[in-house]
Amino acid sequence: MVLSERFPGNKTFAKVRVLPPVVKLLLLSMVLFNIGFYLVVPFLAVHLSEDLGFAAWIVGLVLGLRMFSQQGMFFIGGSLADRFGKRPIILLGIAVRVVGFLMLGLAESMAAVIVGVLLVGFAAALFAPAVESANAEYGRELETSGVMRRTDLFAVEQMCSRLGTVIGPALGAALLMFPFSWTASSAALLFAIMWVGFFIWFPRPGDAHDGPVSTYTLRDVWRSVLTNNNFLLFATLCSFQLVAYSQLYLMLPEQLERGIGSQSALGWFYVGAAVLVIVGQGPTVAVAHRIGHRRAITFGLVLISVSFLVPLVTGVESAASASTQIVGLAVWIGLLHLGQMLMVPPMRDTIAILGRESNLGAHFGMLNTIGGLLALLGTVGVGFVYDLVDNGHAAPASPWVIVSVCVAVSAVVLWVWSGRTKVIDPRSSD
Repeated sequence: MVLSERFPGNKTFAKVRVLPPVVKLLLLSMVLFNIGFYLVVPFLAVHLSEDLGFAAWIVGLVLGLRMFSQQGMFFIGGSLADRFGKRPIILLGIAVRVVGFLMLGLAESMAAVIVGVLLVGFAAALFAPAVESANAEYGRELETSGVMRRTDLFAVEQMCSRLGTVIGPALGAALLMFPFSWTASSAALLFAIMWVGFFIWFPRPGDAHDGPVSTYTLRDVWRSVLTNNNFLLFATLCSFQLVAYSQLYLMLPEQLERGIGSQSALGWFYVGAAVLVIVGQGPTVAVAHRIGHRRAITFGLVLISVSFLVPLVTGVESAASASTQIVGLAVWIGLLHLGQMLMVPPMRDTIAILGRESNLGAHFGMLNTIGGLLALLGTVGVGFVYDLVDNGHAAPASPWVIVSVCVAVSAVVLWVWSGRTKVIDPRSSD
């Protein structure tokens, strides 16, 4: 029986109220996690460049290190969750992020800033894979029982994350009038409250869905991932969506400053993108169900690639009006997020299937580790290209074209490879 027969209609998100309490806790944590994240990180580039006077390449390095320490260390964090249980790793991750935000708020030197962003990033590497693997396990049970597709649960998770990105940037923008240390301290307080919530309500080792401590060694966990060649190639190709998304934190502030002369609208772009995901994720995942995982993932990458070409005709190369440039940037961000909305839920479902529903923390972690490494290279590279633009050695369009081409190549390779190997859509979801 195909999934469309088992899940008639589109009532997925109305069923959230009947989800198990621990799943609701995990979904709420996504809201809170992103409120804290978006209180600080979108405004970090402004703090580094304006308050601390760092050069563009240093800002790119710091942002890239934050991304790498988070996404790049997911494999370690996910492996630890598989080996020692989700609860202790989640609690450790939240505690590390509290320390990281406090340090980042007080840092004045480049070295101190780097230590702060590394702690902030590594905290997420501990927390997020454990949460993702828990949701994947619950999603499999909900799908088996006919309650909800796993891709739909992943879509709800995306919506909860974006709800946090609506609230976070708005609060961050409101706090711009205060010292950056106030904003970072507010984020640290929020995570401290979240730590208490997980300590009280998340299942302890041996309880349902946290499970007993694994009898496998870390070497066994790592072997299950590193010998899975189809998974590794799929994860590498899909990671280019993360490379593209990571440029948002560098290229959007840069283009606002270069084209309009002010970054005052920065927070509202993030709010608009979040609203788009909250409103559009349900219909978009329904489209993904109809066209199948392979088409949804590939077409999502294509949309992301095309999005980086839009600003080329709305003010990157020529002096356009401020309103025209704002519209161009809004369309860029909209298409970028539509591509992610289309591809991410089926991509995560495919990761779990290729991982044989085992050691999912490590598999989801490796996906983000690959993406984090590529994002680090991409962010530093784009920052370097911007410095070339400033020196007159590169065209203003160069950063945009480079990112677009990289994502387009990954889409083509994914389409051709998956068509030959048939590793995507191993079960019918049309």
